[in-house]
Amino acid sequence: MDGLRSAPGSSTRKISRAMRLEEVLRLLPATEIDSLIRRMRIRVDETKRIDIPSQAARALLNTPEARDPGQFSGPTRELLHRLAESRGVLFVEELPPGLDLLVARGLCFVRQHERGPLEILLPIAYMVQMRTWEGEDPRGVRALMSQLSTDVAQSIASHYLSRPATPPPSLALEPAWEALTRRDLLQAQLEQLAPLERKLLRSIEEVGGEVDTEELLELEREPLRLRGATGATPSRRGVGFALERRGFLLPVHPNRHVIPSEVVAVVGAQRREEREAHRLEIRSHVLGDDHAPRRARFADDPVPLALAMALAVRDPSVEVREGVGTPRSLISRFSSRFGRDPQTVALIAALSRAIGLWDPSSVGVAAPPGSYSMRELGSALFDAWRRGGAWDEALPDGETLRVATESRDSSALGVLKEMVLDALGELGDSNWAPWSAVLSYLHADGRTPGVARLLERWANRCGLAVAPLRDVAERMALESLHFLGVVDLGEPDVDMPSEEKLLRITPRGRSYLRGAKSSVQGDASQFIDGQTLRIGPECRVGHVVSISPFVEVGSIAGYLDVLVTPAALAHALSAGFEAEVIRQRLESIASLPDPIARVLAQASAVVGRAEFVEAQGFLWVEDRDVREMLRTRRQTTDLFIDPSPPAGLLVAAGVDLDKLARRCRALGVELLVAGTPYRTRSTLPPAKASGQHRLDSSGTLSAVRIGEPKPSSRRRSSAPSMSAVKRPNR
Repeated sequence: MDGLRSAPGSSTRKISRAMRLEEVLRLLPATEIDSLIRRMRIRVDETKRIDIPSQAARALLNTPEARDPGQFSGPTRELLHRLAESRGVLFVEELPPGLDLLVARGLCFVRQHERGPLEILLPIAYMVQMRTWEGEDPRGVRALMSQLSTDVAQSIASHYLSRPATPPPSLALEPAWEALTRRDLLQAQLEQLAPLERKLLRSIEEVGGEVDTEELLELEREPLRLRGATGATPSRRGVGFALERRGFLLPVHPNRHVIPSEVVAVVGAQRREEREAHRLEIRSHVLGDDHAPRRARFADDPVPLALAMALAVRDPSVEVREGVGTPRSLISRFSSRFGRDPQTVALIAALSRAIGLWDPSSVGVAAPPGSYSMRELGSALFDAWRRGGAWDEALPDGETLRVATESRDSSALGVLKEMVLDALGELGDSNWAPWSAVLSYLHADGRTPGVARLLERWANRCGLAVAPLRDVAERMALESLHFLGVVDLGEPDVDMPSEEKLLRITPRGRSYLRGAKSSVQGDASQFIDGQTLRIGPECRVGHVVSISPFVEVGSIAGYLDVLVTPAALAHALSAGFEAEVIRQRLESIASLPDPIARVLAQASAVVGRAEFVEAQGFLWVEDRDVREMLRTRRQTTDLFIDPSPPAGLLVAAGVDLDKLARRCRALGVELLVAGTPYRTRSTLPPAKASGQHRLDSSGTLSAVRIGEPKPSSRRRSSAPSMSAVKRPNR
């Protein structure tokens, strides 16, 4: 396996950012890069001006797997997605499944640190050209760069390289990716913008971070309008082009321009500070009164439900196809089984599939999601919802996989989600706030009109009904965030209008917003009785998923309880699971109680051995002498298995019934089938047509003629023919 060797005494997390492909190849030892070149059959020309690592990098980027990772199997593809979501660097304790193929193809590299975890590197060039997938931020730098045309990619790469870019484009875009994803470098780039460029960028960010070409030309006051087949064409000399070549404003087909999420986070920081003066009055009104409700619906932890569905979906009778929405029948089935609302089940199912929890590779604990603890799984589900690539509240069903592939388009909900979370963080943090106050807080945001306009245009492009911004925000706060355990809901008092709902952020939600583990405490995994196993918060997800073949899902109220019943153990043992394997998987979670340990000990004990012999049937013969005759005579000895059980003979495999009956009848033994004597069947030769050619039988059996031979004009020998037999007179 190719690997990067670290210097002695290097820090465990010395490399915390993605590296360029050529830089990684130059760090490889000479023997390993030679092995990679021979394995991938890369043609190296030492007379070229570029060195061998540069030639190898260009050849690796042209391989089919590097251009389309969808050719890999499920575990390998999911590992690539997790690496890209972690910005090309993933720290693991052991090698995850599927990594060996990526390393063999030169897509990933492993760095071994002294007295520390393994560091898996996915070079930037591979990330830039990977296709988007479900669960990824559709407005992130990586997703937008993978959709760039060749001309736009060359202009961006040339700006950051300070020279003309050369193919391949993904290799030339590595400096641009670094400058747009590192906050310190991005802040320095924004400070170097001209006043007109900074003003245009802030104007686009205020209207939601997305404009079409006509709006872009209006904002930059460009009088010239060049129109093509898709509408107006932006000028290649204006302020918009200056932002485009820096990667701050990327064109998206057809006829749209989007600011990446990483740039929006930096550009909008200053404007968020300026908005505080407008929101101070609303915040003081909410915090000045006590809005505690008489009745409340407290949010449940989504982790037990997510893991319960991950265990149930591994049933062989459940079929979920990749790239297709979760079947409605399965949603209804899980809703009835676990006692949750179908909308809750649909949301958690979509997010679970987005992070790879339903994939077979989640059994391993070397890489996400199997390496997540129960505390971290809730945060991973929340981050997947926040990215907006798996669940869209503006859609009727919410799940993005239900939308046709050609109609899938990124909406502006990412901006609206951040606005809702900001409003809840200011008003509903550790206190109850009316939903009307949150809506007023949203309307005070200058981006609200632009986001409403973007949602309307997105719905028209996708052929959907336009959802009002207020309804979409209410669905986010009162449904999605409540289902994710982030928001508690309170019923209004009697003297308050029925639509005046109350909400507040839960302690779990505050930890999610801070990017930390859930602060909810819990005991370690243990058996609370002889067969009920309660999963603790520190248990690994891969360990829980691995016990799905021999457990039954119990309660999911607050904790995940699984039942290790004798029936489930017997079913697993009959399916081929060894008792020692079952013991090891269960002990990786908690110590086994005596009843289960005894059952597994009895199942693993060997009291004897039985040999399987394939047989065609059993011939029941009561007479000992007849049975011995059939077993020992030359005509029938090859028809039976020796030794055979008492009172009969086992018929050898491949012996048909006609052959058995014929051989036995030759020895005077009649074969009974279903109580009646069995008669062998003989088939007559097919009748020949009048003009059909007669087959020559001289090579097989002699023909038997009955009666005198017919006279012939030819001269015959006086000796009788060997093939003619004269019939005697009677």
